[in-house]
Amino acid sequence: MRAGETNRHLTGWLLASPLTLVLIFFLVLPIAMIVIVSFWQATEFSIIPAFSWENYDFLFGSPVTYRVFGNTIKYALIVWVFTLAIGFTVAYFLAFHVRTQTWQIALFLLCTIPFWTSNIIRMISWIPFLGRNGLANSALISAGIVDEPVEWLLYSDFSVILAFVHLYTLFMVVPIFNTMMRIDKSLIEAAYDGGASGFQTLTNVIIPLCKPGIMIGTIFVVTLVMGDFVTVRFMSGSQSANVGRLIQNDIALLQYPSASATAVVLLITVLMVIGILLRFVDIRKEL
Repeated sequence: MRAGETNRHLTGWLLASPLTLVLIFFLVLPIAMIVIVSFWQATEFSIIPAFSWENYDFLFGSPVTYRVFGNTIKYALIVWVFTLAIGFTVAYFLAFHVRTQTWQIALFLLCTIPFWTSNIIRMISWIPFLGRNGLANSALISAGIVDEPVEWLLYSDFSVILAFVHLYTLFMVVPIFNTMMRIDKSLIEAAYDGGASGFQTLTNVIIPLCKPGIMIGTIFVVTLVMGDFVTVRFMSGSQSANVGRLIQNDIALLQYPSASATAVVLLITVLMVIGILLRFVDIRKEL
C-alpha cells in the first residue's frame, strides 16, 4: 500500500515538474533578478553590481514618486468603477434577458469583435474621434452645444480613462458573466415569489452570488491599468504619467537599477491590492 502511495506521489511530481520548471525559469527567476538589480548602483556610463539602498532612498525621497503613484491609483480606481458598471450591466443583460443560448453566444462574440485587433490600434482610433477637428467636436459644434472645439477631450485624463475603459471592459464582462450563468434561476424565482422587488433581488441575491466574478474582474482590470504605460503616453500626449511610464523613462535612460526598484515597489503594491481583494471572497471556487 505504501509503495502504491509512493508511486502516486512520484507520478504527481513528474506530471507537475514541466509546469514547475516553466514557472521557475519564466516567472520566479526574472522577478528574482529584478529584485537583485534594484539594489545595484548605476552611473551615467555603467552599472555597478554592489549592494546599495540608493535607488530606494531616491524613490521614496522624491515627491514625484508619490504623485505618480497617486496618479496610477487614481486611474485604476476610476477605470474600475466604469468597467464594473458597464461590465455588470452587459453581463446581466446577456445572462438574464437573453433567453436562448444561441443568442447569448452570438451577442457575447459581438462584444469581443473590437478585441480582435491590437490594443494600440483600438487606442489610437480614439485620437481622430476626440481631436480638436475630430468627429466629437464637429458634432458638438454642429448641434450648437459649444461654440469652439473642446480641448479636454483629447490629451487629458479624460481621454486616458476613456481608452482604459474601452481596452479593459471585456476583462470585467467575462468573469461576471461566467458567474451569473452559474446562478440557479430558481433562487431568483423564489425571491420574486417571496415578494422581493427587482432591486431587492439584485442587491440581495444576484450581487452577493456574483462576488467571485466581480473580484476576478477587479484583479484583471486593476493590475492591467497599474502596469500600462503606452495608453497613458499616447492618450495624454505625454502630459501625464503613471508608474509604468516612470519605469519606461528609466529604461530609456539605461537606469536599470532605478527602473527595477520602481518595478519592485509596483509589484508589492499590486500584490497588496490583490491580497486585500482576496480577503473579501474565495475566488478558488471559480477557478
